[in-house]
Amino acid sequence: MPGPSLLPLTCLALLSTALLLTATWTDCWVVNSDDSLEVSHKCQGLWRACVTNLLDGIRTCDQYDSILATHPRRRVLTRSLLLVAGLLCSFGLVALLLTLIQAQFLGNEPRTRVRLAWAAGCLLGAGGFPGTLGSLWFAVEVAMERILPTQPRGPLTGYYEWGWSCWLGILGSAGCMATALGLACCLPSLWVPGRRIPGHQMRSRLHPQAIYVLDTSV
Repeated sequence: MPGPSLLPLTCLALLSTALLLTATWTDCWVVNSDDSLEVSHKCQGLWRACVTNLLDGIRTCDQYDSILATHPRRRVLTRSLLLVAGLLCSFGLVALLLTLIQAQFLGNEPRTRVRLAWAAGCLLGAGGFPGTLGSLWFAVEVAMERILPTQPRGPLTGYYEWGWSCWLGILGSAGCMATALGLACCLPSLWVPGRRIPGHQMRSRLHPQAIYVLDTSV
């Protein structure tokens, strides 16, 4: 069985991948509250924008145009990076789960265990990096628009703030990278020296008759 350190890493990878996928498909990357009237709550995601009326609680959403249409740079970049990140982290999570249960399904060879853990670490690290890059890029551009507004704002115009989807994207991507780092640190412990069979014992188990003939001839 894999070392006990793989269980918390698998739980971290599962939670991080779930947060990353949730951030990709939810609609609250930026929040624009009407600070003067406080009658509506506006959220914009990567795929659609939603407005919630605070008086009656009615929520309406508008789907963005086709993917081929012109969109803001931050939306296009974050979409692409998070889709790639979600795909890679999902494959990495599958490889890590196979590493955890390989004793039941793939035999008990340390070499197989290390290869699966190495593949899982590479996939999670490769997925966490673009996810972190896309989420931070989105957050920085939102902050820059707030500090240096490019369009004049009237008295009834709210300001954009980071939504909870943006935070989920940052946390999920950082968790995937932390899992990859943890796998890199625990790879040596996946070799179980106590279970390795020395060469002379292996030969004695495979060829007992040959060894018996050799002993009697001497």
